[in-house]
Amino acid sequence: MDLGLQGKSIIVTAASKGLGKAIAKQFAAEGSHVLISSRNQEELQKTQEEIRLETGNNHVEYTVCDITKPQSVKELVSKAVEINGTVDVLINNAGGPPAGTFDSVNDEDWQNAFELNLLSFVRTIREVLPHMRSQGSGRIINIASSSIKQPIDNLILSNTFRAGIVGFSKSLSQELAQDNILINTIGPGRIATERVAHLDKVKAEKLNKSYEEVKSQSEKSIPIGRYGEPQEFANMVVYFCSGANTYITGQSLLVDGGMVKAL
Repeated sequence: MDLGLQGKSIIVTAASKGLGKAIAKQFAAEGSHVLISSRNQEELQKTQEEIRLETGNNHVEYTVCDITKPQSVKELVSKAVEINGTVDVLINNAGGPPAGTFDSVNDEDWQNAFELNLLSFVRTIREVLPHMRSQGSGRIINIASSSIKQPIDNLILSNTFRAGIVGFSKSLSQELAQDNILINTIGPGRIATERVAHLDKVKAEKLNKSYEEVKSQSEKSIPIGRYGEPQEFANMVVYFCSGANTYITGQSLLVDGGMVKAL
């Protein structure tokens, strides 16, 4: 199937590692012109070189961006327009907030999580919309978490703001449909990334168990019986941003191996 992504202008935030990196690599494999960003220039450069080498696509650029800073977000989108002429696809991705319960987080934690995991998405979308509207098309994916369907213990900050992403995306889908701009929320389950490994280690320490034991128990809760691979998640994201998707918007779905039992 031709996904129609050849030469399309793509922005992927938090793309120096993990899910963002996998998504950027998959777009590059489709021949897209990809701009990756994160706060770490050294990691971005390594990721750019890796993606170019593995995909043979030299249209992979990077720029340092702190998505909690409005000016930095403006510069990110301006860079994409400068090198690619427009923005066809925006992948909103951000690292997760710290683990913790209600009693263990303070006002600063709440504010930081809000700015990183919700307000940053609002700002990036605000910047790309003029370009998408002027061309009469666009695709936006907001990366969330399996907590959009079922809250996760000890992740009260993530549970709160990931749910906010769903409400925001659903509302915005109604406003953008007339411009042929489709927006969806996709949540990863237990995907084998550094973030998931960190959460498993935190849980292991809390339960006084080994990391291997916690991971094994977690895998047993997944019907497919294993953690997902980042590329498996990336495949779904790329499909929803492709020419193959012309009618799906305002939806929230999981890539979780059947882990979440909620309808």
